[in-house]
Amino acid sequence: MDGILVIDKPRGPTSHDVVQTIRRATGVRKVGHLGTLDPAASGVLPVAMGRATKKTSHLIASDKVYEFVLKLGMATETDDDEGRIISEQPVPPELLICLEELLAQFTGWIMQRPPRFSAVKVGGRRACDLARRGKWVELKPRRVRVDSLKIVEVLWPEVRMHMECGGGTYVRSICRDIGQALGCGGHARDIRRLRHGCYTIEEALPLEEIKARPQICREHLHAF
Repeated sequence: MDGILVIDKPRGPTSHDVVQTIRRATGVRKVGHLGTLDPAASGVLPVAMGRATKKTSHLIASDKVYEFVLKLGMATETDDDEGRIISEQPVPPELLICLEELLAQFTGWIMQRPPRFSAVKVGGRRACDLARRGKWVELKPRRVRVDSLKIVEVLWPEVRMHMECGGGTYVRSICRDIGQALGCGGHARDIRRLRHGCYTIEEALPLEEIKARPQICREHLHAF
C-alpha cells in the first residue's frame, strides 16, 4: 500500500501510537505521520504509507485549521488541561471586550514561543522529554502565521475558537499568550484539527474502525 491515509486521531494516543496501530493492523512497515498532533488533541492526522513516506516531507508544513476552547483564568505547565495548574486568577466579564479587541494582535505573522511540553528539539532531545525530567528549557520564539482567529461561542470564562494557520503554529501557545495578555492566564482545551493541507476531517477514518476492519485502509488511500 502506497499513499496517504487520513486518520481521525482520538484524544489520548500519541501520533507515534497511531502509526504503530496502523503498522500492526495492515502489516505495512513503512508508515509515518506528517506532523505531530498532541496526545490531548484529536482530529486530522495524515499518515504516509509505503513509498509515500519518502515523498511527502513538503506536506508537514502545510496549513492547518483548528477548533478549540480557550479557558481563561487558569494557566498550566503544559498550556493545556493535561498539566499541573500553576496559577489561577478571577476572570471578570468585561474582559470579553478586551479579548475581542486583542485577537487582531494574534493574527498575521507573529512571534510565538512553543510550549515547554512539545516535540521541538533542543540539543537533539525533545523539549517534552526534558521537561518531564525536570529540565526546564526556555524555547526561543519563532515566527509563525495565523490567517484567521475567530470566536465561535462564549461560555464564560471558556471561549470556543476557530483558527486557520500555517504549519508550526501551536494552539496551546496562542491560548497561553492570550491569557497572559489579558492578565488572567489561560490554556487550551478540546483541541481538534479540522484540516491539514488538503486533507479534511470529513474524509478522515476513525482509528477504531481501522483496528476493526484493516482492509478499509486500501480503499481510502490517497495518491501522493
